[in-house]
Amino acid sequence: MSSNNPQTREWQSLSNEHHLAPFSDFKQLKEKGPRIITSAKGVYLWDSEGNKILDGMAGLWCVAIGYGRDELADAASKQMRELPYYNLFFQTAHPPVLELAKAIADIAPQGMNHVFFTGSGSEGNDTMLRMVRHYWAIKGQPNKKVIISRKNGYHGSTVAGASLGGMTYMHEQGDLPIPGIVHIAQPYWFGEGGDMTPEEFGVWAANQLEEKILEIGVDNVGAFIAEPIQGAGGVIVPPESYWPRIKEILAKYDILFVADEVICGFGRTGEWFGSDYYDLKPDMMTIAKGLTSGYIPMGGLIVRDSVVEVLNEGGDFNHGFTYSGHPVAAAVALENIRIMRDEKIIERVHTETAPYLQKRLRELNDHPLVGEVRGVGLLGAIELVQDKATRKRYEGKGVGMICRQFCFDNGLIMRAVGDTMIIAPPLVITPAEIDELVAKARKCLDLTLSALQG
Repeated sequence: MSSNNPQTREWQSLSNEHHLAPFSDFKQLKEKGPRIITSAKGVYLWDSEGNKILDGMAGLWCVAIGYGRDELADAASKQMRELPYYNLFFQTAHPPVLELAKAIADIAPQGMNHVFFTGSGSEGNDTMLRMVRHYWAIKGQPNKKVIISRKNGYHGSTVAGASLGGMTYMHEQGDLPIPGIVHIAQPYWFGEGGDMTPEEFGVWAANQLEEKILEIGVDNVGAFIAEPIQGAGGVIVPPESYWPRIKEILAKYDILFVADEVICGFGRTGEWFGSDYYDLKPDMMTIAKGLTSGYIPMGGLIVRDSVVEVLNEGGDFNHGFTYSGHPVAAAVALENIRIMRDEKIIERVHTETAPYLQKRLRELNDHPLVGEVRGVGLLGAIELVQDKATRKRYEGKGVGMICRQFCFDNGLIMRAVGDTMIIAPPLVITPAEIDELVAKARKCLDLTLSALQG
């Protein structure tokens, strides 16, 4: 990144000399230098060069109520002065975590009244894996260990989280997945549906679950985990036929269903949870990100009452973290949920901004590069193609990364997943800011097309 500001160069030098960034090519980043983000307000970021950027990804899907909310900073400050830290081990607890557990139970699907707190969504999914196996052991079925997941799903970056996810490029590093985790096809009609209609493909993709259960043996399967809408995989909205068929299969076999709500939870779909949007009725739900609007790390696992009743008979659950239910994080999450409720943020997403964003985004369908626009709530995906009719990609061109760079250079953060551009802006985005987002997206599509033709 070229720089006019000596301070930027100084920070980039610190990065080169001391910092190892997540999901990065260290050598490449050293040569280029990171963009230094210095401040934020509402849906906008500013970098150290003074550029104003519309954050179309809400940080990493997480800054639900926008940047710069003093209420969350005040909640953290107050709690730090009162009780900055205490653990939940050794039969102790503290008010913020207990009040937060109740607040989450109040908004969770009916019959899900208990929460195990973690420091992240990855830790939430590690917790899920251990809890599922512990649950079946208590029930006298210790062989029910296998977790079924989906190819291209994302469930975190820890050893268990990366194994549960279906990202092959992650599995190639570190000898993953660990044993006891298997993957089935994803419901990605645009990329993998071939000649099937979306309806046919949705049923076919769902049926892969039943086939895998029967292949492994129902006595060996502990749970199925899935995101209501796959986020990091490219905002993959399943065909309408998918979830109803999955629910039929889950009802037929004695396995637990885990909804990974790390991205879809806390209003992203225009409902409190993606499970509400699709009426999924899971046994467990992994949460993080929007829980605190990303202001402070926190995650968790919401557990159905019927599962907790079994766990109650199992003695110690030998699992937990130093920062489980951290009081400062709990105080911030409580205030975040209060703001969402009092300001009716999710209702506004549902009735106003989500329908408007989806309408405006679909206007990009007329662009020569765009093969499909899809989305739900404040989630969107734009597929970049060479041929609209056949859905053929530009092979080996890295079109998504070209477009992402144009976005970066023109005041918009849009993420590239292969040749799919994805967005998930803060839930507080206004119609005028949506207009700005779509206008910038169109400009960057134009620039990308020119670069490909040049």
